Amino acid sequence: MGVTKIQNYTEEHNEIAILGKAFSHPARVAIIMHLLKAKACINGHLVEELGLAQATVSQHLRELKSIGVIQGTVEGTSVSYCINPEIWNVLKTRFEEIFNQFEDPADLCC
Repeated sequence: MGVTKIQNYTEEHNEIAILGKAFSHPARVAIIMHLLKAKACINGHLVEELGLAQATVSQHLRELKSIGVIQGTVEGTSVSYCINPEIWNVLKTRFEEIFNQFEDPADLCC
């Protein structure tokens, strides 16, 4: 999204687009699903779980953290990650609002 164009959209549109970035790459989806399944903070296990290079996993973790979907805590020389419940609930609410607007496929015009 061009920097000069985001002002053409509402704050809600921009928030949803930013939160949607969490699902814009399969590795990030896999990280989120793994964290949800684990129901705990995870550190080095993600590299083995995903089969990706450490640098690649770190890049996706940084993106998810910058969006706010995950949070990390430093424990010695490693960082443990988990779902950020506050942002997760915002994400869930925003997408439910969109999905709940769709009522019946028979009403589609095409």
